[in-house]
Amino acid sequence: QVTAKTAFLFILPQYNVSVPTADGELVQYHYGLKDLVTILFYIFIAIILHAVVQEYVLDKINRRLHLSKVKHSKFNESGQLVAFHLTSVIWCLYVVVTEGYISNPRSLWENYPHVYLPYQVKFFYLCQLAYWLHALPELYFQKVRKEEIPRQLRCIALYLLHIAGAYLLNLTRLGLILLLLQYLAEFFFHMARLVYFTDENNEKLFNVWAVVFVVTRLFTLTLYILVIGFGLPRVESQALDPERGNFFSFLFNNILFRMSVLLLVCLFQASVMWRFIHFQLRRWREYWNEQSSRKRAAAATAGTKQQTKLLKRDSGYHENGVVKAENGTSPRTKKLKSP
Repeated sequence: QVTAKTAFLFILPQYNVSVPTADGELVQYHYGLKDLVTILFYIFIAIILHAVVQEYVLDKINRRLHLSKVKHSKFNESGQLVAFHLTSVIWCLYVVVTEGYISNPRSLWENYPHVYLPYQVKFFYLCQLAYWLHALPELYFQKVRKEEIPRQLRCIALYLLHIAGAYLLNLTRLGLILLLLQYLAEFFFHMARLVYFTDENNEKLFNVWAVVFVVTRLFTLTLYILVIGFGLPRVESQALDPERGNFFSFLFNNILFRMSVLLLVCLFQASVMWRFIHFQLRRWREYWNEQSSRKRAAAATAGTKQQTKLLKRDSGYHENGVVKAENGTSPRTKKLKSP
C-alpha cells in the first residue's frame, strides 16, 4: 500500500476535493507543490516518447531523403512538433467541447477564479508543462546546433510562461482556447516544412498555413478583447483574495489598467503579424526570383537549340556517316579528270 500511494503521487494528479453540486458531489482538483512530482514523472515519459518517434519514424524517413545536416535538424524538429501539436489539438479540442467552453463563451470568465479544475483539464496542463520542460534536455540529446539553441530556448520559455501563467492564475479556460488556436497554426506550419523537405517544389501547405495563421490571430485578438475588456470586469468578486485564487480581477475595474493590458496585447499581436508578413514577402520574393531564373534558363536553352538547328541546316546533314547538302549532292568539290 505504501508503494501504491507513492506511485499514485507520480502518476495521478493530486489535491482532489469533493465539490457539492445539484446532482450530488463532483470530484475536482486544484494545484500545489505535489504537482511538481507528477510533472517530473511525465517529463521522463515525454523523453521516452520523443526517442520512440525519432528512432522508429523520423530516422527511417531521413535515411531515404539523404538531407543535409541543416535540413536534417529542421526535419527532426518539425517531425517531433507535428506529432505533439496534432495530439495536443485533438486532446484540447475534446476537452473544450466536453467541458462546454466553446458552446458557452461566458464560461471563460463566469465564476472567476476557476480554482477547482476537472480531472482532464488539470491532467492536460500537467502534461503540457512536462512536454515543454522535457524539451530542455532534448536540446542536448538531439545535438542541436549552437545557432539554433537561442531560438528554441526563447520558444520553450514563452510556452512555459503562458501555460504556467494560465495554470497558476486560474485562467485555465482561456488558456485552453488560446493553446488550441496556437497549436493549430503551428501544426500546419511544421507539416508544410516536412512536405517542403521531401519535395522542394511543393509549397501549397505554406499557403494553407498562412490562411490558418491569420484566422487564428484574429480569433486570439478577439478573445482577448472579449475576456479582458468585457468579461473579467463584470466578475462579481472583485476583491483581492489570494487564498481564493483571485489575484487581479479587481484591477480590471480600473479602465486605465484594462486599456493598458489590451494595448500591450494588440502590440504583441501586431509584432507577430509583422514578422509573419515579412516572412511571406521574403518567401514570395525568393519564389519569383527562382521562377524568373528558370524562365531565363529555359529561354537560353531554347535559343541554343535553335542556333544548333540553323548550323546543321547551313552545313548540310549527315546520312550514313557522309555529310550531304540539302539537295542530296555532296558538298565536296569533285576533281575533274584530265582528258
